[in-house]
Amino acid sequence: MTTRRILSRILSDSDLDAALAAPKFLLFKHSTVCPVSANAFEEYEAFVASHPKTPTAWLDVIAERPLARRAAEATGVQHESPQAIWLHAGKAAWHASHGAITEAALTKAVRG
Repeated sequence: MTTRRILSRILSDSDLDAALAAPKFLLFKHSTVCPVSANAFEEYEAFVASHPKTPTAWLDVIAERPLARRAAEATGVQHESPQAIWLHAGKAAWHASHGAITEAALTKAVRG
């Protein structure tokens, strides 16, 4: 049996505010009905497993549509899904979407 790490999820304005206020934070925007997003989410999960100290959480862009819009407005990064945004003090230092989201790309972004 495989043990999966429980990933943090952004569910409220206060959760998003905390992410945006963090010195560094990886935000992952995910559609639970999209196969491309499912593949990117697997890459994200692999990244989180190999970087457990990286502050991160994911946002369900369908269930939490207003938060997804607010994240786009706050970061200045046009909404896409799936999407990963590496934040420094609430500002986008790097972002990628769709097939560009890989464990290797996420690792490079947070080390960069």
